[in-house]
Amino acid sequence: MHSKILHGIDTVIVRVADYSFSKKWYEEKLELTPVWDDPILKLAVMDTGSPTSITLWQTDSKIEVNRKTASYPIFRILSAVEAHSALQKRGVQVSDIITDHAVTYFTFFDPDGNVLEACQVHS
Repeated sequence: MHSKILHGIDTVIVRVADYSFSKKWYEEKLELTPVWDDPILKLAVMDTGSPTSITLWQTDSKIEVNRKTASYPIFRILSAVEAHSALQKRGVQVSDIITDHAVTYFTFFDPDGNVLEACQVHS
């Protein structure tokens, strides 16, 4: 009997310059909850409210993000307008809202310039 090798995505690694600072930022700005904190490895696993978590992992290398080619997580949202407004009020750098035939979305950025996206699927 053949079984699948891969069984879903457990976590998405987001490289950060200072994992403690980033953990606090993701908690305060995005309302994500840490479920694991490892000061030895300098990483924090953040609960996203879905089966896939975000792992903030400190690197000593310079973080260079190319916004046109970077891989990035997309967060599910109920209202792009409300989420965009809330993040702006919290001081998060956000792009303009874009609407197409299927979704309304915008990108936003963490303190290290990592690309994140919020997406509302049209009913």
